[in-house]
Amino acid sequence: MSDTPERAAAPKIGFVSLGCPKALVDSERIITRLRAEGYELSASYQGADAVVVNTCGFLNSAKEESLAAIGEALAENGRVIVTGCLGVESERIRAAHPQVLAITGPHQYEAVVEEIHKAVPRPHDPFLDLVPPQGVRLTPRHYAYVKISEGCNNACSFCIIPSLRGRLKSRALGDVMGEAERLVAAGVQELLVISQDTSAYGLDLGYAKSAWRGQDYETRFLSLAQALGSLGVWVRLHYVYPYPHVDHVLPLMAEGRVLPYLDIPFQHASPTVLKAMRRPAHQEKTLERIARWRAICPDLAIRSTFIVGFPGETEDDFAQLLDWLAEARLARVGCFKYEDVAGAAANALALQVPEEIKAERYDRLMEHQQKISAELLAGRVGKTIEVLIDGIDEEGAIARSHWDAPEIDGNVYLNGEKDLRPGDRLSVLVEGADPYDLFARRVRAGTKSPEVGRHAAGAPQGRAH
Repeated sequence: MSDTPERAAAPKIGFVSLGCPKALVDSERIITRLRAEGYELSASYQGADAVVVNTCGFLNSAKEESLAAIGEALAENGRVIVTGCLGVESERIRAAHPQVLAITGPHQYEAVVEEIHKAVPRPHDPFLDLVPPQGVRLTPRHYAYVKISEGCNNACSFCIIPSLRGRLKSRALGDVMGEAERLVAAGVQELLVISQDTSAYGLDLGYAKSAWRGQDYETRFLSLAQALGSLGVWVRLHYVYPYPHVDHVLPLMAEGRVLPYLDIPFQHASPTVLKAMRRPAHQEKTLERIARWRAICPDLAIRSTFIVGFPGETEDDFAQLLDWLAEARLARVGCFKYEDVAGAAANALALQVPEEIKAERYDRLMEHQQKISAELLAGRVGKTIEVLIDGIDEEGAIARSHWDAPEIDGNVYLNGEKDLRPGDRLSVLVEGADPYDLFARRVRAGTKSPEVGRHAAGAPQGRAH
């Protein structure tokens, strides 16, 4: 008989993560802690000892989706712990699902883990594997989100993020860079920088200095971009407000140290609507700033989101937005139809826009932007660009360019290329384009272009860009 003690079966936790990339990072941190403590993840409700549902609570539609996910987890498993943004509305959750074991709010990692300990006691097994140094992530191996701060100091009238996640709380630059280095060492080829207000990074800390690689760096937006840009991987900046100091990052993009991509939530172009939205960092000369950015970095792609049907928005306001888009020529645009959010100041505004007008303006904006996008992507045809492979299917490789963030932007399709792997970076020649995607072939001397299998004339119906 062996003297080696039997290894006890590790308790298993199921995990449902909803919402934005910032919530996804919260899920990764919780899972990393659980794995470090010896818990295992379950791929099914039935195999889990308990299920954690990380909710979204920004829009009413997201709240309903979260409540439905909680209900499904209860029906399939019965032992459910709720966390995330909807957790601040615990009474609403309890009213809909009184059976849940516990409810915690957003980025309350310790509280979530404590509730899991109560529901499923933590294992004590010296033979359990340690968690990898980069932590446990829910994204593919070749890209990762890096959250540089929590909370927000802005007071936009349509948003309740500050009440959900609190005021700005930045991570020290050395802490962020340590995480980034571990991710790159684990094979990550693209770091996606996220927060509620990326360009405000370090403001709450007074831009205090932080040590990294034996040197002191100020905890500020430019210093972080410079440091990340030294790691030799793609660096993509999300949720950037157009403050004046953003100008200083454009040379890094022109030099190829940071991707020529800015995700800026403009939300509207009419001064009247922007004032009602209480938007920060808006200047009437935004178009001039964009022109200066493009003079520094001609390859710059700007993604943004806009709200139509905001209370008080007139047809003239909307026309101003369309005219602004025609001049700004943004590479990627998302659009939302305004809806009241419980607790937001905009709910009390007069002149609510009828739903049918919101829908009509949404359709007009997306059609308007589709033409702009088609023209911009057509301009890429004939050019050699770098891409990052995301996956392989029956027709070939699916990749992204410098101008495409995962899941929200377009793709670059390489038909016939099946000997590539996710995470590969390579040069391709663009041979075709539609309003959303590019079609290309690998640059190889002495070879012919593969036959085109995918239809390059239009994007699939219902695709959101």
